[in-house]
Amino acid sequence: MTPTQLTIAAQKGDAEAFAALMELHQSRLYRIAYAYLHNEGDALEAIQESTFRAFRKLKKLKEPSYFGTWLIRILLNYCADERKRKSRFNPVTDIHESSSWDRPADPDLAAAVSTLDRDCKQIIILSYFEGFSLTEVADILEIPTGTVKSRLHRALGQLRDQLETKGDASS
Repeated sequence: MTPTQLTIAAQKGDAEAFAALMELHQSRLYRIAYAYLHNEGDALEAIQESTFRAFRKLKKLKEPSYFGTWLIRILLNYCADERKRKSRFNPVTDIHESSSWDRPADPDLAAAVSTLDRDCKQIIILSYFEGFSLTEVADILEIPTGTVKSRLHRALGQLRDQLETKGDASS
C-alpha cells in the first residue's frame, strides 16, 4: 500500500495501517525531535505524544497525501511547547543548547546552527538535514514559500558569517 492508501485506511479505523504509517515516519520524527529537544528520552516522549495526537485527530486530516507534513507539524508544535515549558522551569537550558545539539558531524556547524533563532533553525534543519524541499518546508511550517526562502537566505548568511569568523579566529 502507498502512504496515501495507508492514511485513508487508518482514517477508516485500521489500526495496523496507522502503525505502518508511523513506522514509515519513525526515524525522521526521531531526528527532528532530537534536534529540538537534545535528549533521547525527551525525543521519544515527543514522538509518543505526537503519535497519540495524530491518532486522535486523524479523521480531521482533509488531504491524506499530506499525512507526513501534518505529522511533522504536530511534532514541531509539541517540541516548541515542551521547550517553552522547560525554559519556564529551568531558564539555563537555552544557554547550553549549542553544546548538546549534535545533528551535523561538524561541531562548528552544529554550534552555528544552534545559535540561529527558532524560525531560521527550523528551516535549516528541515531543508538541509532532513531533505525537505522549500515547498514542503512551507507546508510543514504553514508559511508562504517566499517566507521560507527569505528566512533560509538570512539563516545561510548568519551561518556563513559565524563560520568565517570561526575560521578567521582559528588561523
